[in-house]
Amino acid sequence: MAHRSWCAEHPGHPSNERLEFLGDAVLGWVTADLAFRRFPALSEGDLTGIRKGVVNTTALAEIAGDLGLGAHIKLGKGEAAAGGSAKPTILADALEAVIGAVYVDGGSTEAYDVVQRLVGDRVMATAERLDELDYKSTLQEILAGAGRLAPRYEIEGVGPDHEKRYTAHVVVDGVVRGRGDGRSKRTAEQAAAAAAVATLAAEPDA
Repeated sequence: MAHRSWCAEHPGHPSNERLEFLGDAVLGWVTADLAFRRFPALSEGDLTGIRKGVVNTTALAEIAGDLGLGAHIKLGKGEAAAGGSAKPTILADALEAVIGAVYVDGGSTEAYDVVQRLVGDRVMATAERLDELDYKSTLQEILAGAGRLAPRYEIEGVGPDHEKRYTAHVVVDGVVRGRGDGRSKRTAEQAAAAAAVATLAAEPDA
């Protein structure tokens, strides 16, 4: 697997980024499908919570670490010296690239089976602790612990009252750090906060 830092030092070689893009989509699809089929009584908001709890940088990096992917990533000299093979963002991207490659080589059925083996238990575990997945509180705690300003939520609704959908953006230090959608303001805010938590976890100094 080739990280872009290695490709910059070896012109002419493609990086993992296209496979990461594909793998991210496959991972989201399979996780959503697993949650939808296993928990028919859960609401859209709860299903979103499961997906966010499984498909995030921290969780994916843990899986990649368990698989030992770090040792197989080609890194540029600077990135390697900085411990890039252990960085959550690089590990998570590598896992997505592997999933993308499985999809390309083996098709949707094989990719589904691989993702199910990798995240199936996490889907169940996340569902069991849905009540703990208050991402707004988690985000607030992360920012407070870092001495940063409290997050601010910007919400807009679209559509008639009986089927309105909401989009929320969470702003941290004047910058949008997460976006979320839902059928209620709460669901949209929680999805945006979950995205912000993942974004902050991926920051180099996080």
